[in-house]
Amino acid sequence: MATRTKKKVEETEAAEEKAPAKKAAAKKKPAAKKKTAARKKTAARRRTKKGDEDELPSVEADAEEEATPRGKGPHYLVVVESPAKAKTIKKYLGSGYTVKASVGHVKDLPKSKMGVDVEHDFRPEYTVIKGKEKVLNELKKMAKSADRVFLATDPDREGEAIAWHIKEELAHPDALRVTFNEITKKAIQEAIAQPRQLNQDNYDSQQTRRILDRLVGYQISPLLWKKVRRGLSAGRVQSVAVRLIVEREDEIKAFVPVEYWTLDALLEGPSGPPPFKAKLSKLDGKKVELKERVFTESLVAELQTANFVVAKVDRRERRRNAPAPFITSKLQQEAANRLSFTAKKTMTLSQRLYEGVPLGDEGQTALITYMRTDSTRLSDDAVTQVREFIGGKYGKDFLPDEPMVYRSKKSAQDAHEAIRPTSLEYPPERVKPFFEAMGEEDMYRLYELIWNRFVACQMKPAVYDQTSADIAAGRATFRASGSTLKFAGYLAVYGAGLTPEEEAEKEKAKAAGDDNAAEGADAVGELPVLNDGDALNLQKLLHEQHFTQPPPRFSEATLVKELEERGIGRPSTYAAILSTIQDKKYVEKLEGRFRPTDLGNMTNEMLVKHFPHELDVTFTASMEEKLDQISEGGANWKAVLRDFYGPFKETLEKAEAEMRDVKREEIKTDIPCEKCGNLFVIKFGKMGHFLACSNYPDCKNTKDFKRDAEGKIVMVEEETTDEICEKCGKPMVIKRGRFGRFLACSGYPDCKTSKPISIGVSCPECKEGYLTERRSGRGKIFFGCNRYPDCKFAAWDRPLAEPCPTCASPYLLQKFSKRDGPYVACPNKECDYRREITEQPGGPGGSPEASSAA
Repeated sequence: MATRTKKKVEETEAAEEKAPAKKAAAKKKPAAKKKTAARKKTAARRRTKKGDEDELPSVEADAEEEATPRGKGPHYLVVVESPAKAKTIKKYLGSGYTVKASVGHVKDLPKSKMGVDVEHDFRPEYTVIKGKEKVLNELKKMAKSADRVFLATDPDREGEAIAWHIKEELAHPDALRVTFNEITKKAIQEAIAQPRQLNQDNYDSQQTRRILDRLVGYQISPLLWKKVRRGLSAGRVQSVAVRLIVEREDEIKAFVPVEYWTLDALLEGPSGPPPFKAKLSKLDGKKVELKERVFTESLVAELQTANFVVAKVDRRERRRNAPAPFITSKLQQEAANRLSFTAKKTMTLSQRLYEGVPLGDEGQTALITYMRTDSTRLSDDAVTQVREFIGGKYGKDFLPDEPMVYRSKKSAQDAHEAIRPTSLEYPPERVKPFFEAMGEEDMYRLYELIWNRFVACQMKPAVYDQTSADIAAGRATFRASGSTLKFAGYLAVYGAGLTPEEEAEKEKAKAAGDDNAAEGADAVGELPVLNDGDALNLQKLLHEQHFTQPPPRFSEATLVKELEERGIGRPSTYAAILSTIQDKKYVEKLEGRFRPTDLGNMTNEMLVKHFPHELDVTFTASMEEKLDQISEGGANWKAVLRDFYGPFKETLEKAEAEMRDVKREEIKTDIPCEKCGNLFVIKFGKMGHFLACSNYPDCKNTKDFKRDAEGKIVMVEEETTDEICEKCGKPMVIKRGRFGRFLACSGYPDCKTSKPISIGVSCPECKEGYLTERRSGRGKIFFGCNRYPDCKFAAWDRPLAEPCPTCASPYLLQKFSKRDGPYVACPNKECDYRREITEQPGGPGGSPEASSAA
């Protein structure tokens, strides 16, 4: 009601601001200000007549708030974290309020030292973050003229810590905490009306986490700098994440494939074609496993003459329940699976959706609730709204008799609601034009995913008609399954793809030997009409050899799932963990899957050996439980730190003395240097392990190497080229550096000529240089001009040396999408030229286009 009233007022005000009024305003600015004030007073009176006496007057989202109170009456300062959030909140508060952003944390432990006094009960030494002095001074200035300060930082433990530090710096006598799960008019005004004191337990919990991370990171990291390489880092959670990736890789390497066979019968029912498949399930009444070719082929020969008869037909309904609304980890997993987003991208976009995006005349509007949560709880108002929406759009058949309630995990803090749209007034189709105008298609896709999940969670289950038939053939029993969708239910909104939860259930069913449950998720299509005793016609027996597969490497989605299930970290930390372990080069992502680097393997081996307790998965999870207990008032934060630090200090001192010194380590080999005859030794450098002549520095010969299946060292020969060094005339070879491949003179170190490798495309920007393949600091390949930094052209997709046939752009781009695969497109956003990539004869290497697509 309040929203509609406000809209009418705005329409009335807009009607009054016609062209004559604008001309008058241009000539007489003071008069225009008086008219504006009069219109606001009129609007306030209109709202009062409508019965909105208890609501705070709304205020326009001005570019900047004045430092002094407007008009008479009390004045309040509201402090939030981000400018976007401040801009959204301004819409819902009256002229007596100033809303300002702290732009995140204002105080933290110093970067230059640990900042924790372990001798005096872990007393932290907080300092104002460099660059935040100006923000704090502005806040202090405004706080002096404010009757009350509302600390409205994010509603989690980190937000509580930020609020605590702001209160300390402002030193205002009346500073109170307000929290809200969504940035809507109702939520903001209810929060302002019910402020509270800061929560000491939440602050202590967050402070303990921060101190723990410092105790571990700022004492183990320097040890790694000393023993391995400067710039490395260790963390209470990040190092455990690396350990999971390393151990999965070890499982894959140690995996021994086991042969097995499957046997299917292609059968035709009494009604004739089309034929259908049935899978061998039992032999002599027992579950069968075909392990050998000889046995399988003898069974095939035996069954060729058998009579295939329907022994039993089972027809039943199978229900597929709607998934729970999103919590942070599930949002990250589904965004990775369905949208191919990284966890970092998902959290960045969802943060903006929470803080607010511009929606035309409605201004800055928050579209989702707080996105850091581990609770599936929904407010009564939200459930009522979505049930009305479902009934109106999809009909009563899609609406359960009672609202759906989902259980949160035992470890869930349950401080906030699940992630959902703030209002059903903003369906995806309504806001899509605004996202398109901003060029934020990915943000729209994420919002649509959150919207659909929320609506789906309050809809009826999907219903399938499932038919299973046991077919007797001699001493063998085959099983055929098929299903058809009888009632779409929530699938009408959310689509038929399996969610991570359903995938997990399916895997559990297979592991437990429950074939019926496992087949239920896979059964697709209809079976012909079958009845007990029907004779079937055997078309063909299909036997096929397989080998068991090793466990898959972690993707972002599956690693987040693993961390969540093991209780490592918290939803808000997953994106940062995944970014850090890649930034530090402990792992790399190839084809969407994490693999440990040489550095990651070695660092993990050393940390696990010398810090087995701290890097134990169960220890990390138990520490999260202790942090929860502190937040709930059930544990003393100093006692938790004392229990941890005593054993940790002893372990640290022991590691300092015993950890291998990789920097100075030289592992002898029996391989002679071809330049001077001395033996090579294995050293470790920025690019990992390499062979170096033991006669260094007199001989600076180095070689790359790898190990074969038996662990024997195999030289990696340098790639030769036809290009000649312009300085000494020797042939150029291809080498690898920290930023990717490059050309270097084979006469190194006598000749140190090097240059980037051209991809055969002239720079479209400077017209002088050529494009080369490079590698970013995080290891991602991109393409840039060889004249950098004079020319800063760069592209993530590989440019092709051919003009666009539509708009004459001097080059095209090779792109790849998860849905469509590789394709070629024009870099000009206004041009819609696009063509699919077809593999050339001879396989992926048949052409540059096919090769790059592969």
